[in-house]
Amino acid sequence: MAAGQRLICAGSALMDGGTGVRFSVERYGRQRPAFVIRYHGRVYAYLNECAHVPAELDLQPGEFFDHSKLYLICAIHGALYAPDSGRCLGGRCEGRGLQALPVFESEGDVYLVLENFDG
Repeated sequence: MAAGQRLICAGSALMDGGTGVRFSVERYGRQRPAFVIRYHGRVYAYLNECAHVPAELDLQPGEFFDHSKLYLICAIHGALYAPDSGRCLGGRCEGRGLQALPVFESEGDVYLVLENFDG
């Protein structure tokens, strides 16, 4: 593993539209919840906070997708987000999206990019 990146999980832990993997990052001097998911074959990561209020999206650990497996959903408010951008698609997020985190997949593992990030 190169400097400037942190291993999050094995890529095999993420099924397309399936359960995500929770992890934490340091932002502004404190630990914040985050998650990574796979959607249409690619990995995406976000802070685990609804844009409406700072509540975690998943009521059950790692369950970020709605029943259709097409959208990320806040289990508390019902806000819907695009899995590939974090953009608000409807609900109480009122146009505010999820905060994306830089991740990539290499040689079967998923990494968080730490450069220009408090990670």
